[in-house]
Amino acid sequence: MTGTAGIVASGHEATSAAGRQVLEAGGNAFDAVLGALCASMVCEPMLTSLAGGGFLLARPANKPPEVFDFFVQTPKRKRPEAELDFHPVVADFGTAEQEFHVGLGAAAVPGTAAGLAEIHDALGALPLAEVLAPAIALARQGVEVTPYQAYISTVLREIVSLSPEATALVAPEPLPTDPKDLRPAVAGETTRNPELADAFEALAREGVRWFYGGEPAQRLVADCRDHGGLLTLEDLAEYEVIRRRPVHTRAFGAEFWFNPPPSPGGSLVAFALALLEPLPLRSAAWDAPESRLAVVRAMEAANRLRSDTVMDRLDEALAADLLSEKTLATWRGETQASDRFSRGTTHLSVVDEHGNLASLTSSNGEGCGYVIPDTGIMVNNMLGEEDLNPDGFHRWTPGVRLASMMCPTLARLADGGEVALGTGGSNRIRGAVLQVLLNLCAFGLPLQRAVDSPRMHLEGTQLSLEAGLPAVAENALAGHAEAQGWPEIERWPEPSLFFGGVHAAERLPGGGFRGVGDFRRGGAVDANQG
Repeated sequence: MTGTAGIVASGHEATSAAGRQVLEAGGNAFDAVLGALCASMVCEPMLTSLAGGGFLLARPANKPPEVFDFFVQTPKRKRPEAELDFHPVVADFGTAEQEFHVGLGAAAVPGTAAGLAEIHDALGALPLAEVLAPAIALARQGVEVTPYQAYISTVLREIVSLSPEATALVAPEPLPTDPKDLRPAVAGETTRNPELADAFEALAREGVRWFYGGEPAQRLVADCRDHGGLLTLEDLAEYEVIRRRPVHTRAFGAEFWFNPPPSPGGSLVAFALALLEPLPLRSAAWDAPESRLAVVRAMEAANRLRSDTVMDRLDEALAADLLSEKTLATWRGETQASDRFSRGTTHLSVVDEHGNLASLTSSNGEGCGYVIPDTGIMVNNMLGEEDLNPDGFHRWTPGVRLASMMCPTLARLADGGEVALGTGGSNRIRGAVLQVLLNLCAFGLPLQRAVDSPRMHLEGTQLSLEAGLPAVAENALAGHAEAQGWPEIERWPEPSLFFGGVHAAERLPGGGFRGVGDFRRGGAVDANQG
């Protein structure tokens, strides 16, 4: 092989392969992560889209890390709620259910297309047409549906069935002549999206203004006007990518960089790490009762802090205040006193031989059910995501970035290795990232075990435990839950995508690469050895 050595971790084998192909063509980590991002829109069409949003935490070689914020934005104008196409649907995970809201009235101003263009202009090495080539080929030739993707179509069946165009994104080839015969593909069948291939080619040929001011924009805005949406040409034309300084902290002999405010997820993970850092975790096993209790207490503190303080002030000083000795001392006292210490999102991680690191989290929510005509692009439903609208639906401030729990992360480990990681999973994101980082840095697990190990999730007073924890740890957690007055613990019978899908790429201190695609989300790794 030739080109640039590096490794790609993602949620689908074909997505990782697309990133690897970009590396083979001589692209750097940022070219590869963009190529993989566009491939993921073919492989994971319900989770990511050019009409969604996200974040890239980038560390160019020998330069400080920087965040490219291309998350969605609220429209500049509201309209009466009675006029909106906005209604609930239920996603059924089997063991748990979650309600989302969809329809054109749930669509926020998309940022992914703008983010792709800005990242490429700032950090890319290849022409955009070469970066998009693997995704274009994949969209035309088709991709085999994995069991995970078939499951996602089942979980989101209420959204998939909202329109023939939405169903067609996940329908097997060849498409039936009668739209009534459309159905989601099952594992092993092939899906194609040739209209999306055309869209990628138009984007490479005409530039990002094609999406924000050309025919796709015109069609989207007209349908929003006529069918209960909010987006205008002004909303699209004035959208801008924002470049931010990441949250930076140290703990457990490692150095971390996270997504900054107005997205609070990174600050809350940094806070939880700092809260736990003085405890003797490194002398305990990751699955010991005392370890699990400590992690749950830190998750509880972060949840309480988010509810009580964080969402009222999503400014640049937030992280510094959360990590101040005064704040940490207060919360350490509370967490240690309790006991003696004894949503439609995907993530891509790429590292390359030059020292470039890319951690990119992208989301379409679950999609609003509307597909821009002749593009194969489903539009996001971020205004219908409860976690992104904590004050209630329709109460958003016009013309501002929505706050997200997305937490693309970079870490420099104590041994000098460097890791890019992150996850999808809505409000489970920060907990999954925290647990993997602790497994790596506090408990000393290798990357594969750090990702594969069973997880926990605390939502309000509901503690969910993934299958695989030792009985003694589960019993200790049950005792803590009882003492806190929480309802009965929810024990999952098997590992589940509910607990996130952490895809990680590592550059080893002695040279070489290692990567993990989380099995919970059908993850896959591909590498170019150069």
